[in-house]
Amino acid sequence: MGNFESLPVRSDLVGLKPYGAPHLDVPVQLNVNENAYPLPDVVVDSMRAAVNDHFSGLNRYPDREFTALREHLVTYLTGINERAGDSVELDPAMIWAANGSNEVLSHIVQAFGGPGRTVLGFTPSYSMHPLITTGTGASWLSVDRKDDFTLDADTVAAEVARIDPDIVFLCTPNNPTGTSIGLDVIEAAYDNCSGIVIVDEAYAEFSRPAKPSAMTLLEGRPRLVVSRTMSKAFACAGLRLGYAIADPDLIDVLRLVRLPYHLSEVTQVLACTALEHADVLLGNVDRLIDSRNRMSAHLAKVGFSVHDSDSNFVLFGNISTPAELWQKLLDRGVLIRDIGIDGHARVNAGTEDETEAFLTAIDEILAESPDILAAPPAEDAHPVDGPHSSEDAPHSSTPSPAAPTKGTP
Repeated sequence: MGNFESLPVRSDLVGLKPYGAPHLDVPVQLNVNENAYPLPDVVVDSMRAAVNDHFSGLNRYPDREFTALREHLVTYLTGINERAGDSVELDPAMIWAANGSNEVLSHIVQAFGGPGRTVLGFTPSYSMHPLITTGTGASWLSVDRKDDFTLDADTVAAEVARIDPDIVFLCTPNNPTGTSIGLDVIEAAYDNCSGIVIVDEAYAEFSRPAKPSAMTLLEGRPRLVVSRTMSKAFACAGLRLGYAIADPDLIDVLRLVRLPYHLSEVTQVLACTALEHADVLLGNVDRLIDSRNRMSAHLAKVGFSVHDSDSNFVLFGNISTPAELWQKLLDRGVLIRDIGIDGHARVNAGTEDETEAFLTAIDEILAESPDILAAPPAEDAHPVDGPHSSEDAPHSSTPSPAAPTKGTP
């Protein structure tokens, strides 16, 4: 970052660092929770044809109400709720979309936050939540999760009632921990404040079995909003398309803070095409879940503490020096995330080959530097014994005793 001393920058921005993980050119990139699989050729061909039909009209502004995209999202969301055994009445008027879920969240906080208002989160969680909050001039308040990073309804009810925030952030599955919360936790937050409750479900498609979405709670709760993204399960991180589902009156307020024509014609066309191929694009989700489970099982077997995950990543602990492990993996061409939680690191699920490369690197590091583990493996832990089996079973995790820090990246 440059020197701010000669600029009339806001005082509350001085000393802050911008969001972002290192972007390094290495063979195995497992640090920013992307979908490891590229778009299938059939989807690429359909996208190319769809965009070609719109080039001649780029002299005109796009549909600022993204009408077709709304309809496609309703169709998709209705299907996933039905497959989870839930029936949710959705309407295009309940849909909002923007350039990634971060812009969706920014619109919500711009509309309902701002100077003199407070926003509450339960940390560690997604570090953009406080950045979006303070960017609007609102005050960020946080409450620590339990040592195992879970949340229960009683705790949330008590803290929300005590603070009575204007906005509450709940993330499920939670980033960076991967843990999910129950619908009772969301209800507890909603029932104990008069503000907006945002449920960030960016990784919801990776829950197996599928957890009921907070969309099932929308009826009769006009202050509840659910955000999702096409960056993860849809393998469309480069597309930048996030969306929210809420009462039409709440959605209507967001029109007051969006920039004009904030979704380009190309973005809308590509997103609609991706949604038309949802079954194909989501076909790799189960493969990523298999990789996630394989990583979890092997990391636990060799002595790390591993947290149960409903996302496409794994948080693991019992690391003596996370920065050292990060560097040793990078030296072997594998990039993971040091997320700032004491004794922990995060790795996202990769392809079968990427998963093998990560686990091989872990075994090599432990063989040469067993003290990378903060505590030796339990006596009944299996030794590191060569090639990894895809039949490694899911585990029951035990968190590291290290306390989490607030405001993790």
